[in-house]
Amino acid sequence: MYSFDTPSPQPGGDADPELGRVARYLLALDPHGRRFADALRRTFDMLLDGQHTGRYRWDQLLKTEKTHFGTLVEINLQREFDFPGGEELDYRICGIDVDCKYSQKRGAWMIPPEAVGKLCLVLWASDTDSRWWAGLVRANEGLLNSSSNRDAKRTLNKQGRASVRWLFSDAQLPVNALLHLPAGDVEAIFAPKHGTKRVDELFRRAQGIPIRRAVVATVAQQEDYMKRVRGNGGSRSSLRPEGIIILGQYKEHGTIAEQLGLPVPGPGEFVSVQVARSAEGRPGVKPKAFIDGDWWVMASDTDPVEPAPRLPKV
Repeated sequence: MYSFDTPSPQPGGDADPELGRVARYLLALDPHGRRFADALRRTFDMLLDGQHTGRYRWDQLLKTEKTHFGTLVEINLQREFDFPGGEELDYRICGIDVDCKYSQKRGAWMIPPEAVGKLCLVLWASDTDSRWWAGLVRANEGLLNSSSNRDAKRTLNKQGRASVRWLFSDAQLPVNALLHLPAGDVEAIFAPKHGTKRVDELFRRAQGIPIRRAVVATVAQQEDYMKRVRGNGGSRSSLRPEGIIILGQYKEHGTIAEQLGLPVPGPGEFVSVQVARSAEGRPGVKPKAFIDGDWWVMASDTDPVEPAPRLPKV
C-alpha cells in the first residue's frame, strides 16, 4: 500500500484566524492526506478513462480534456469530504467560503475576481512523479500579479506563492504502475489482441509492485476486467504453471505478502510474484511464507519453474 512520507504541519497561532480554522479542520478530516491523494488519483483515472481508451499517460489526453482536470478535482474533493457549496465560491468550510484551484503548473493558479481577498485551496499533482501538494492561501490584492487575462483572472506573485500554508507538500500520489515500467515491458503488455492475454502479461512483467484496479482495467479494456484476474480462468489460473501468484487485498494474502517481503496490497490492489518451494539447504536466508501446505520463497533466476501453490480461499 502506498505511504505518505511528508508529515502534515499542525497550524498553531494564526495571523489569519479563518485560514487557521480551515487548515485545522481539513487536517482533522485527513491527518495523513490519504483522502486528498485518493481524490486526486480518482481524478487522473476518470480523465484518462483507461478502461475504454487504453490511455495511461497525461500526454495522451487532448488539450480540452486537460482543462477539465481542475473541475473534476473540485467535484471529487467535494464528494470525498461532503463540503457544502459556498455562497460565492466553491465550498463552505467552517462557515467560510473557500475556492478550489488546481493548476497543471505548480504556483500558476488562476484566481478569479470573486476570490480576491478570500481563501483558496490550491492543489497541484504529477502522475508522472507520483507527487502532490495542497495548501491554503488568502488571495489578498498585494499577493496577486496584475491581470492580462480577458476574464480578469490573476496569478499569485512571488510573495503570494511564499504565503501558501502547505497542508501537504511533496506527498506521495498512489502510483500508476504503467508509468514506472520500462517502455519495452509496457509495449509487450499492450501487444496481445485479447484483454485476457494483456492482463497475463501485466502480472508477468510487473512483479513485486502494487497494481491498482484502474491499471488492470486500462490493460484489459473490458467491462468485466476483474474477471481477468480471478482464479477461474483468469490470470491466477493461467500464470500458476509459471509459478506466479497474484495476491489481493485480503487479510490472508496480505500476510503472505508481508512474509515474502513484498508490498502488502491495499484496497483494490494486487501484487504478483513468482515463487519457488523452499528447499532444505538453499543458500542464504530468504523470507518465506507457508502456502498450500508448504514453505515458499520468491523465486530466483536459477530456480526451476514449478506450478505455484494455491492461495487461501477468501
